[in-house]
Amino acid sequence: MFELLTAIGIGLVVLLPLSNPLTTVALFLGLSGGMTIEARKKTIKMTPVYVFFIMLVSWYSGQAIMNTFGVTIPGLRIAGGFIVAYIGFRMLFPVAENSRHDEGEKTVDNTSSVAFVPLAMPSTAGPGTIAMIISMASSVITNESAYPHWVIIVAPPLVFLIFSVILWACLKSSSLIMKFFGKSGIDAISRLMGFLLVCMGVQFIITGIGELTRSGFFS
Repeated sequence: MFELLTAIGIGLVVLLPLSNPLTTVALFLGLSGGMTIEARKKTIKMTPVYVFFIMLVSWYSGQAIMNTFGVTIPGLRIAGGFIVAYIGFRMLFPVAENSRHDEGEKTVDNTSSVAFVPLAMPSTAGPGTIAMIISMASSVITNESAYPHWVIIVAPPLVFLIFSVILWACLKSSSLIMKFFGKSGIDAISRLMGFLLVCMGVQFIITGIGELTRSGFFS
């Protein structure tokens, strides 16, 4: 049992700073300004679920999936960078909202869809997190003697589950922050997060291109 707790502790210590749930909360505040209460609740509930399954798939099948489709970590970073930058531009320069009287149901569906992109991926389970999970899975397979086999099987899902619960708790507390800042404050946060997302997206792309250059891809 001590070995299991040690493995879980190490996993959370590595995962929490890299995925940083507080960053996802700030992004959620920026994206949820125009959401209904129902859509906000749905997003808070579904985002941790998506994160859990993304991490689980990355651990058990990430390397195999990337090899099958010929995707590299730099390619993952660059693609994630374009997605993040696109979302950032939309937050910086929001388009005029359509009338909600005619399209109320459609609005809820569209706003709640942010649970997967960008909140779950790439904000929380981004290229860096996925790359770290895949590399850790590979190193555990080659060094199985470090932990008993049952710990290697049980620990990863528990780590991802605990992390998802932490993320859910952080997102749940965002309602208090929204009440404090009000509509105008959330709009300001949305534009600020949009600018930061554009910067993050560009940095993802630069990092990905740098990794390709160092690997000799362009030579």
